[in-house]
Amino acid sequence: MRLRLIVGIIVVILLVTAYLVLSITGALAVLMDENKLQALVRDLGWYGPVVLIGLMATAIVMSPIPSAPIALAAGMAYGHVWGTLFVAIGAEIGAIIAFAIGRMVGYEVLHRWFGERLQTVKFFGSQNMMTATVFISRLLPFLSFDVVSYVAGLTPLLFWRFALATLVGIIPISFLLAHFGSKIALGDSETIMPTVLLLGGITLLPFLGKWLWDRFRSGGKVGRR
Repeated sequence: MRLRLIVGIIVVILLVTAYLVLSITGALAVLMDENKLQALVRDLGWYGPVVLIGLMATAIVMSPIPSAPIALAAGMAYGHVWGTLFVAIGAEIGAIIAFAIGRMVGYEVLHRWFGERLQTVKFFGSQNMMTATVFISRLLPFLSFDVVSYVAGLTPLLFWRFALATLVGIIPISFLLAHFGSKIALGDSETIMPTVLLLGGITLLPFLGKWLWDRFRSGGKVGRR
């Protein structure tokens, strides 16, 4: 446990140092400007997608760095299909790293404090419930993608469940952001508003699903009576 904490502290120090370096050198400003970032990755040729995936993963691990400009730049540089693929891969890698950091740094501490209660349904919920929570959170842009990944690492959620729920959940948002970026690059302003509305509509899906589920359960109870 002590070794894990030491490694975790070193990782946190490295992340903070990297963020400060990005800020001081002005690289952070480039990451927050989708137009400059698009030009940068296009100039890199075949290395552009690799750099883009790496930047997306970095933005997830280093929470202060916004990931939306990187996703838009992916769509602007590579279109909505390839852009979606690169954004999804980068976000998945970043989420897995954040999950691993949370698991390595905090889970053992919580386990020491709460013992076997960490494994009970009453504390965090069942594996299915935690998986569904991660999946739903990926459909809600106003929830921090980074924080959810770190917090999930503190729970007993199985790694493969977290990875699968994250991958499936990020595809719709990744596609819409990349599609939005591709339309900006083409100057197609007519489809930008429908894309924004569709993005907003996706955020309502979890609430719609819960409402339908509640209706289904209440209807089933009525039928049994």
